[in-house]
Amino acid sequence: MISKTASVDVHADADLLPLRRLIHAERDLWTPAQLRELTTKTAAELGTPLLRLARFVPEKRWWARLALTTGVELWLLSWLPGQGTRPHDHGGAAGAFTVLSGSLSENYRYPGGPIRHAHRHQGAAVGFGAGHAHQMTNRGHLPASSVHAYSPPLVPTREYRSLHEIPAEIPPLATNNLPLAELLALIDHDEP
Repeated sequence: MISKTASVDVHADADLLPLRRLIHAERDLWTPAQLRELTTKTAAELGTPLLRLARFVPEKRWWARLALTTGVELWLLSWLPGQGTRPHDHGGAAGAFTVLSGSLSENYRYPGGPIRHAHRHQGAAVGFGAGHAHQMTNRGHLPASSVHAYSPPLVPTREYRSLHEIPAEIPPLATNNLPLAELLALIDHDEP
């Protein structure tokens, strides 16, 4: 269930005052640092309600959109051991994530750079720019959950067979610079 106001669309089970304070519906575009702060504070201030909301599904990763404005989308994802993403970029959108519970492994690369690896434990937060491509996996033995944010919102991801295939430049995809009501009409239920 989603609760709608003129400037922000919030998941009914996460529609709490702390989240509404963090969303800044008036902000048109968020920087990687602002997105990182959003995911960090959301995880810290709403950790218990988010963990109650999270579902762990053996067939595939689970996710729920927590909030959407014309400038940002915020997601909660869950990961059972072994679940992960394919290598992908975020279509030129900036992004961030914070590990809410458990741990996640991230292989990532910027165009022309080396493939790097990081193991992110509970509380770890990462903000990244438009050229970031990555693959995330729960390589641990316990379920994990994470909070993700992207700006501009609803920019499709591009998948790759390997991070070695990342082009020398990741061109931005078209953004949806639309009022919130029109953004909501475009939403599909693809993964974040």
